[in-house]
Formats: sequence, C-alpha cells, structure tokens
Amino acid sequence: MDGKSKTITDFRVHERDTGSPDVQIALLTNRINHLTEHLQKFKKDHSSRRGLLMMVGQRRRLLDYLLDRDESRYHAITKRLKLRR
Repeated sequence: MDGKSKTITDFRVHERDTGSPDVQIALLTNRINHLTEHLQKFKKDHSSRRGLLMMVGQRRRLLDYLLDRDESRYHAITKRLKLRR
C-alpha cells in the first residue's frame, strides 16, 4: 500500500470515503511536508514555493470549513496531524 492510499484509509470517515475534509486535509499535509523538505534544499525553486503557498491556503480553508461544521472533528484532526501548537 502506498503513502496516499494509507493516508486515505487512516483518515476516512466511513468505508468508501475518499474525499471528506479529513482525508483532504491529511493528503494536503503530507504534500506540504514533502514540498517543505524539497524547498529547504532548493531555495530558488519559486514555482514550487507558489504551489506550496496555494496548498497551505487550501488546507486553511478546509480546516475553517471543518471548524464551522464539526468542531470535534476539527480538534481531532489538528491534534492527530500536529497542526496547532
């Protein structure tokens, strides 16, 4: 099982879930962490930096949506992904 499908199975809400906010936030967090490591090596890669900023904004919007809809799920996922300190 590759990383993406493992993340989906770890964070899904029900059996056939692939697109809930929880899953999307987890997938974006994995991509953000990977891209952050890349940008630490290649500081002048500005197009990837722009993509990173767009992904961070998308994750922020999904987290805001989840906070409005279901605060307990918001707190659970931020704690599980260690997003808030």
